[in-house]
Amino acid sequence: MSDVKKTTSDIEIPVSITPDDIASTNDNPTHPGEFPYTRGVYPNMYRGRFWTMRQYAGFGTAAESNKRYKYLLEQGQTGLSVAFDLATQIGYDSDNPMAKGEVGRTGVAIDSLEDMETLFDGIPLDKVSTSMTINSTSVILLALYIAAGKRQGVSQEELMGTIQNDILKEFIARGTYIYPPAPSMRIITDIFAYAKENLPKFNTISISGYHIREAGSTAAQEVAFTLSNGIAYVEAAIKAGLDVNEFAPRLSFFFASHSNLFEEVAKFRLARKFWADIMKNRFKATNPKAMLLRFHTQTGGSTLTAQQPENNIIRTTMQALAAILGGTQSLHTNSFDEALGLPTEKSAEIALRTQQVLAYENGVADTADPLAGSYYMEYLSKELEVKIQKLLDEVEEKDGSVACIESGYFRDEIARSAYTYQKNIESEDAIVVGVNKFKTSSPHIPDILKVDPQLEIDQVTKLTALKARRDNSKVEELLNKLKETAQDDSNIVPIVIEAVENYTTVGEIANALREVWGEYYEKHL
Repeated sequence: MSDVKKTTSDIEIPVSITPDDIASTNDNPTHPGEFPYTRGVYPNMYRGRFWTMRQYAGFGTAAESNKRYKYLLEQGQTGLSVAFDLATQIGYDSDNPMAKGEVGRTGVAIDSLEDMETLFDGIPLDKVSTSMTINSTSVILLALYIAAGKRQGVSQEELMGTIQNDILKEFIARGTYIYPPAPSMRIITDIFAYAKENLPKFNTISISGYHIREAGSTAAQEVAFTLSNGIAYVEAAIKAGLDVNEFAPRLSFFFASHSNLFEEVAKFRLARKFWADIMKNRFKATNPKAMLLRFHTQTGGSTLTAQQPENNIIRTTMQALAAILGGTQSLHTNSFDEALGLPTEKSAEIALRTQQVLAYENGVADTADPLAGSYYMEYLSKELEVKIQKLLDEVEEKDGSVACIESGYFRDEIARSAYTYQKNIESEDAIVVGVNKFKTSSPHIPDILKVDPQLEIDQVTKLTALKARRDNSKVEELLNKLKETAQDDSNIVPIVIEAVENYTTVGEIANALREVWGEYYEKHL
């Protein structure tokens, strides 16, 4: 084991730090709520209100997930976060052969407006903020949410929440893409334009570094690659004729919180600083709200271990603490059993209670940016800032995010970092308790949530009945209209809303767009 201590971003950590080590940094010239927002996006931060406690949940059918949402809301959760199954994410209905065995496994199966109405039955959409982790089919799920709200009597103007809608990170790290980059970006800018006029309380994208980090990136890479994607989205929106001061306030971000407490806090603070500078100086934004980096955080799923899974409660607590000290606006805490399966009701409750204990019992939310001025925090910030800027410059030199996706640059850089980290675990330069040190010979396996296979059969049966009783000639007419819209430059969102209101399914809409735009296949370099 090496005596040299380094962060995940390869920053060497001195045994002690003095004022001389940070003499050249001036990271905190302002108060929270002031440009460049290093110290937080709001002057009073959590003294005004806590972050949104938004547990990510969804499995099986809409009815099963509805029960879990109601349970979490009863336990004090303050926002919903919907996990969709793989078939829904990549635009296949539950009755498609491609979906067999995947229906309801990694999240809830949503095929139609009927499912969306069931998912939010008894949950007032004008009172609850909903985040939806959906990307390639984001326009369809947004349309379904709008239609479900309408059935409740809730106008679009009253809907609150976020769609992830970040297709670039799918090409980089996650893989649930459908269409090539150009039409995928067209969907995103169409959503931006539609939301500007119709969804004033909705965040139209959550630009995600979480999956980049989970794929093996360092903290510096997570920030640099995520902000590079953000630049690409802003450029695309401006090219589509949108005003940066009008659409940028609805942009949001999504980061991981991993296990190096102080590096993670420095990462969050610097992400705000970099984005404010990019928006003001590169894109000439004058609206202060267009310069704010507001973000959701999820604790690190890839840091959870199947060995000694109860240890994950401590890991998650420390990662949540980093997110709070770093000024997150919304937080999901992973359940301790997620390395083994979907969270049980009990493990989800413990994860939520973790946030509530941090909010109410420890004083960590009593003052804004409590680590500002720490010698160690300022040292880490100075070193990390240099690394982030170097990576941002490299992406720019390679013509931006889309070009870096096509060349494999992002993939290769993340793979190298992931390999280095794994080698450090094997050499015990990085200790993972219960995995490479402090192991036990008699592991305890907790109860694991198992999705009943009958739920898939029930979902397919229900979908078959829906397709039989709806107005199929109307559905066909709308699908043809959708294909025509996809071939011109009209905004695609209104026709998708009309289609879902007539019970056109997720798979049917996705397939219609496949006919026009084709599918994307990664080039193996």
